[in-house]
Amino acid sequence: MKLVMAVVHDEDAFHVLDLLVEKNYSVTKLASTGGFLRAGFTTLISGVEDKRVPEMISLIEQKCKSRKQITSVNATHMNVSESYVPYPVEVTIGGATIFVLNIEEFKKV
Repeated sequence: MKLVMAVVHDEDAFHVLDLLVEKNYSVTKLASTGGFLRAGFTTLISGVEDKRVPEMISLIEQKCKSRKQITSVNATHMNVSESYVPYPVEVTIGGATIFVLNIEEFKKV
């Protein structure tokens, strides 16, 4: 048994969740926030039989594609008296970060 944790962009979360539920995966959805852009993410957690892990990863990959987006990032000036000035930066969003962990015991009660 494995614990699969997938961190996906909020824009992709419901598409992934719908597909996983359609394929009979039991999934828990948690709201999370990224550290760099402070963007909204969703962490999906699921206990999965070892043989189904590759399929689950493939399903997540189908719905979570990386893409470019322009966003504003605050930059500081050398002069402390000046405030933060936002400037546009192209960043890659989307995709998924997937963790697969060994589970010693799994029970549903």
